[in-house]
Amino acid sequence: MATLEGEVRAGESFLSPIGTGLELMLEPLASGWIVRVLPAGKPRPSHDYAELATPPYRSVSPLLISTDYSFRAQDAIGWNPRRFHFAASDANFIRMLKAYEEYESKGPASVSAQTQLAELASQAPAATFTILDARLIPGTGDQARTVAPVASHFAATAHTIETPTDGKTSPLGKITAMRFRVELELPQGFRPDRRLSLKPVSCGR
Repeated sequence: MATLEGEVRAGESFLSPIGTGLELMLEPLASGWIVRVLPAGKPRPSHDYAELATPPYRSVSPLLISTDYSFRAQDAIGWNPRRFHFAASDANFIRMLKAYEEYESKGPASVSAQTQLAELASQAPAATFTILDARLIPGTGDQARTVAPVASHFAATAHTIETPTDGKTSPLGKITAMRFRVELELPQGFRPDRRLSLKPVSCGR
């Protein structure tokens, strides 16, 4: 198990190498952030190594720490912790990308592509993203029913409520800052970056 910690403010990005030529990124969005795993020092691919390993696609995703899909700021913080998967090598990513491209070209009719994607994602190493502390302007809207099942830990997550500088509230609100921890389950043969904190994991886990 490898661990890294970081913090971001709204509009800022976070980037940390994790090893074997990969890096973890929090990419800023207008609505918050998206977690990505990308090859370091190479042209950015059209899809990233966490995206393809963490279905569903183009929908609510644990990779999105944002007010997309009717999540209010407090709901996004309340989805805590979050679990995702990532391709741990270029070879695994290429296999996922081929299956994804087949699925995209054939759609739901391609049962074989769906099955292969599901199998590859289930075999990919897992990671846990935990929000340690957050600052936010809460949304004033009602919580969406589709959000409630996952956004249940807001009260248990350390946070500070802020007042908008212009005095104007909004239905979804805004996450203004966040401190976080990412725990990565590294597969055999993965060479972790020396800056990661490592700890052994029992075989029974």
